[in-house]
Amino acid sequence: MRNWALPLLVATAMFGASAAPSAAETLIERGKYLVIISGCGTCHTPGDLLGKPDMTRTLAGSEVGFGIPGVGVFVGGNLTPDKETGLGDWTTEQIITAITTGVMPNGRKLFPVMPWPDLAHLSADDAQAIAAYLKSLPPVKNAVPGPFGPKDVPSTLVSVIVPGDVYAKMPAPK
Repeated sequence: MRNWALPLLVATAMFGASAAPSAAETLIERGKYLVIISGCGTCHTPGDLLGKPDMTRTLAGSEVGFGIPGVGVFVGGNLTPDKETGLGDWTTEQIITAITTGVMPNGRKLFPVMPWPDLAHLSADDAQAIAAYLKSLPPVKNAVPGPFGPKDVPSTLVSVIVPGDVYAKMPAPK
């Protein structure tokens, strides 16, 4: 018997017949891993873009919008399963469609910084895993403002995306 086998047998006997995680746990853990390495929390966790992520509200939406002059300002939405402010009414298939095609259930297209063209290359299993993980999160009520049209005044901080020559001509903050 190998050195590691005896402790595994003892743990199995003490805590149940199977030390392996269930298929659902494996799917959720895979989804969590993919969400973390994809950096989803950066745009979808309160405080993250300000350097102080609120991990008690992981993936509950941002308070910073990304602005494209002439297009509008878009804020990372609440990805928790809250029925009023998040993905609570979305089906697994609707979540997968949004992250892989950039189209929400209501037909609205996601802001271009959302990397759906990259996520379109996910395997079906990985897309399922991400959706399972998002559905497993605790629901967090957090109404994210926006999107804001090009003439709207955003109620959030805005990170503006402009060409370098435009940025170079912008006045310094007062």
